[in-house]
Amino acid sequence: MNDKVNVRMCTVCRNMHPKNKLLRIAKINDSVVLDKNYKSGGRGLYICSEECFKKATENKKVSRAIKFFIDESLFEEALEILNGKR
Repeated sequence: MNDKVNVRMCTVCRNMHPKNKLLRIAKINDSVVLDKNYKSGGRGLYICSEECFKKATENKKVSRAIKFFIDESLFEEALEILNGKR
């Protein structure tokens, strides 16, 4: 049996969380997507909570980390996902 828990760091608060409790945002080629299955390739980052996501949008930390502009509709979809997880 594999008892190993994959952990990742939240881009905003820098705390470690189990991977399946985080929201992954990935840049694939020239588009940015919400990676709900955690299997998309490309450069990605993880957000742990709605609070961290709001901080990231206020200071544009997400856009800088992924080096690509993320449109408002993607932010709204991400907030819906984070609210559904809690």
